[in-house]
Amino acid sequence: MKKCSDFFDFLISHAKVYGFIFPSSEIYGGLNAIYDYGPHGVELKNNIKELWWKSMTQLHENIVGVDSSILMHSDVWHASGHVDKFNELLIDHKDSKKRYRPEILIQEYVKKNFLDDPKKKEKILSRLSKSLDKQDLIDIKVLIDELCICDPVFKTKNWTEIRHFNMMFKIRNEKDLFLRPETAQGVFLNFHNIVKSSRMKIPFGIAQIGKSFRNEIVARRFLFRMREFEQMEMQFFVLPEEEIKWYEYWKKNRLKWHLELNLGYDDKTYYYQLCDHDHLSHYESAGSDIEFHFPFGFKEIEGIHSRRDFDLKNHELFSKKKIRIVEWKKNYIPYVIETSLGLDRLFLAIFSSSLKKEKLKNGKERIVLKLPYFLSPIKAAIFPLVRKDGLQEIAKKIFHDIKIRHRLVYDEKESIGKLYRRQDAIGTPFCFTVDYDTIKTDTVTMRNRDSMEQKRIHIKEISKIIKKETGFEKILKKLSIII
Repeated sequence: MKKCSDFFDFLISHAKVYGFIFPSSEIYGGLNAIYDYGPHGVELKNNIKELWWKSMTQLHENIVGVDSSILMHSDVWHASGHVDKFNELLIDHKDSKKRYRPEILIQEYVKKNFLDDPKKKEKILSRLSKSLDKQDLIDIKVLIDELCICDPVFKTKNWTEIRHFNMMFKIRNEKDLFLRPETAQGVFLNFHNIVKSSRMKIPFGIAQIGKSFRNEIVARRFLFRMREFEQMEMQFFVLPEEEIKWYEYWKKNRLKWHLELNLGYDDKTYYYQLCDHDHLSHYESAGSDIEFHFPFGFKEIEGIHSRRDFDLKNHELFSKKKIRIVEWKKNYIPYVIETSLGLDRLFLAIFSSSLKKEKLKNGKERIVLKLPYFLSPIKAAIFPLVRKDGLQEIAKKIFHDIKIRHRLVYDEKESIGKLYRRQDAIGTPFCFTVDYDTIKTDTVTMRNRDSMEQKRIHIKEISKIIKKETGFEKILKKLSIII
């Protein structure tokens, strides 16, 4: 099914119909590249956040958390280099009024038109790479003209010149304010407060989950590239001479973390690859991306970077405040290894690799969301077989008795078969059905989402099974081994 060209459309439709993702401001026509998380989406998203947070701050004794503000002093972004260097290349088409990133225009054109001429393809991409390194905007424009690249909408070549475009959202106030383009700066600004209050010693990390905003020129592919998004980042502070040691450690650690989610096929390596950066950002000395095989190909899901002492040194310079570690007669600015995971991208990776259509033995088809049990938005569903003879009352009592301990749903609105199918579609691992034997034996039918196998268990076992099979304990034990 995943080979079908319409899979992504099916995924977006399923996400909306079953309450995972809604277009923002839909009644007003929507807002490009902005989405809202629905009832099941927010539960799944919160479970992803909880797993990452526990993995960082609970399994690592030397990592603590922070939650910094979205708005910061404007000098923060001058010190970080974002005001001057957080730019993308931009080209406008005069007829369609659409904006494009010129390097993407060239890359996509070459990919589509030079399949049978790899040497020509390599030559063009090599020239593009050199021009990007030199920031030779004239040559990039010449390359677009030489290739006769047309606007996809108007099929004309009426392009503007290429220019730089700053990706920060600016707010006009008494002083210029920006919506933060990354969460990391909030960690650096609170570095001394955290060191003093939590008595952390090098090496140690500071984790944060929060919203960031980027005025993307080409925002597309559903949740993959948005203007408002959420990051899960960790800044790990190390001795300068141990930079490479910890950079390699976190590369391996974060890849293993992703593999333990067990997404996609049984051959987990098929869905992931680790790629070193060809072009480094202004703040990093080394960088790698963990790429996931989305429906549209391998794309970045998490970045691991060595930011060196770039940020702390610049904040020390701009603020005129010392931001240093003083210990054992040493006075130095630590280096920083960063792990930066896009929460929305991880949501999309999990959702797209879990959504399946399956042919059943009876020839029918079912749609099932095979989420990892510990991430499922609803852990179990409680049903009465029929709405009579006291079965509803028994089912409701079971639901109310254990809903405090687990995220459950009670449903009686349709036939049992349709109830099962709905829970399959939202990824619920287990369904427990109260029937006439329940009255006699205090047992219920337990149905497994993935195998669809059913067996009878005692009512007293329901909560224990849900906790054992859908809680975080199992996965955290596995993750603790890779630390």
